[in-house]
Amino acid sequence: MPNPGEQRLIVLSGPSGVGKSTVVAELRRAHPDVWLSVSATTRRPRPGEADGVQYRFVDDAEFDRLVADGELLEWAQFAGNRYGTPRRPVEERLAAGLPVLLEIELQGARQIRETMPEALHVFLAPPSWEELVRRLTGRGTESEEVIRRRLEVAKVELAAEKEFDTTLVNTSVRDVCGELLALITASEV
Repeated sequence: MPNPGEQRLIVLSGPSGVGKSTVVAELRRAHPDVWLSVSATTRRPRPGEADGVQYRFVDDAEFDRLVADGELLEWAQFAGNRYGTPRRPVEERLAAGLPVLLEIELQGARQIRETMPEALHVFLAPPSWEELVRRLTGRGTESEEVIRRRLEVAKVELAAEKEFDTTLVNTSVRDVCGELLALITASEV
C-alpha cells in the first residue's frame, strides 16, 4: 500500500460503445474494493441505472453550478450531454494514498493529462470497427441520430489512442478486467 500522499490516478477512456461501463461494472463486481469515481451528468438515466451508482444525474442548472464553483476535476460535453468528475472525492482518496479509477471520455482524459500528468492513461479499444458499430447499434437505447453522432465521435476517439500510456483491447470483458486490475494493483506497490 502506498504511503499517505502518494497517489495513482488511473484514467480509463475509449470510444463510445467500446464497453467501458461493462468492464468497470464487472471489475467492481469481482473486486468491490476498487474505487470508481462517480461522474455527474446531464444525461437521462438508462433503464437500470440509479442516481449515485452509475452516475450522479443532475439538471443543467446544477451542472452549471458545479462548473462555476470549481467542483469538477474535469468536464466535457458528449453526444449532447455534459459529464464531469466531482473533485473532492477523488482528491481525498488520492491524498490517502489510494488508487482512483476514472472512466471518462476523451475530452475529460485530455484535461486530466494537463492537470494531473502523473495519471496513468489507459485506452480501451474495440477488437474492430465493425464490432464497435455492432455494440453501439445493439444497445437499443439511442435514436439513429444519436448513434450516427456517436460513430462520428468514435472515429476521432480511436485516432487519439496514441495519446494514452497503454491500450487494452476489449475482446473479452474478463480478460480486460484482469489486465486493468493488474494496472490498478501495480499502483499499490
